[in-house]
Amino acid sequence: MSTLFAADEAELLLDAAIKGNMPDDRGRFGPFGGRYVPETLVPAFDRLEAGVKEHLHDPAFQAEFQKELREWVGRPTALTFAPQLSKAWGAEVWIKREDLAHTGAHKINNAIGQALLAKRLGAKRVIAETGAGQHGVASAAACARVGLSCSVYMGAVDMERQAPNVDRIRRLGAEVVAVETGDKTLRAAIDEAMREWVTDPDGIYYLLGSAVGAHPYPYLVRELQSVIGQEARQQMLDQAGGLPDVAFACVGGGSNAIGLFHPLLGDDIELIGVEAGGTGDGLGQNAATLATGTPGVLQGSYTIILQDDDGQVQETHSISAGLDYSGVGPEHALLQATGRVKYISARDDEALEALEELCATEGILTALETAHAYAAARDYAKQNPGKRILIGNSGRGDKDMPTLTKLPARIRS
Repeated sequence: MSTLFAADEAELLLDAAIKGNMPDDRGRFGPFGGRYVPETLVPAFDRLEAGVKEHLHDPAFQAEFQKELREWVGRPTALTFAPQLSKAWGAEVWIKREDLAHTGAHKINNAIGQALLAKRLGAKRVIAETGAGQHGVASAAACARVGLSCSVYMGAVDMERQAPNVDRIRRLGAEVVAVETGDKTLRAAIDEAMREWVTDPDGIYYLLGSAVGAHPYPYLVRELQSVIGQEARQQMLDQAGGLPDVAFACVGGGSNAIGLFHPLLGDDIELIGVEAGGTGDGLGQNAATLATGTPGVLQGSYTIILQDDDGQVQETHSISAGLDYSGVGPEHALLQATGRVKYISARDDEALEALEELCATEGILTALETAHAYAAARDYAKQNPGKRILIGNSGRGDKDMPTLTKLPARIRS
């Protein structure tokens, strides 16, 4: 149980989260979240919050959103039983296949939802940030779908290791803006996108890609991504005959994980988020925010972040561009603090081994992000034989081929 809260306080906060009463009126998930933004952006955030309240759960908006999910995104995505992994692990393994969604990852659920919202709010232009590139691809595709121009900010390091997605973004009609400042990864891309937003907060809509940042983004992204867990829950009942004992998802900013976990919070299911353990435990060697971070403010939200003793945000490392982030969504911080979700990490080498095993046994090339969840699920299965395991497969691994092909042949074979 939490060391931040007394047991009764943690129980009340968790009950509010399960009932969907988080965030509160101030945009907080318990002590986490809120809005810490420059004065110049306050009107833009106020308009966005008002727009979310007006449109997000309006029947007309939801009808349009659900239609796009069905007819364009390709939902519901499949729930796949993994017979070879099940045999090898001594468990019953099921996979929620977000890799089968249009553009190849869960990011499209959020992108099309926010693009529809941007259109209703009268935006003239959309900007987005991306790490692994899947959010950039999804944003470009969604903006093309609704008829809005799009610029995607991407760190120079991520552009090099995710070259196929850079080309896809451009072919979908969006501009890719290389970010050469800071750590040249996702955190720097978000910073640059925020700076651009300040220049025209009335005409620009910022399509944020994860459940991070200032209110209302963590709430908005969670609501749009919860379709993952809603579908998976019903599919498990229909196909497996019951709910899983445990569900795993990788966690960077945390959008695919909160999308899977939130609809399952009220069930008797163990929930485990898996962060990037990188190459070691030292600062700068990993992106295991919840495992090793401390509370602080990052990019508009009070959450758990990787920082030194002086409060300086630290650079991170992960073989996976999508997990290479110094913070985490505030709702994840609350779920860890209340003890409802357990957060662990998997190292680069463990993720690679899990990716190779999945390819060889089930014919699925998963994203390096998701490979971390498979690594942790495999270890769990060995220690808890016979369990029914659900793994959120957040995306496909085509984008990671430039990284994978550079590895020694003994790892790829």
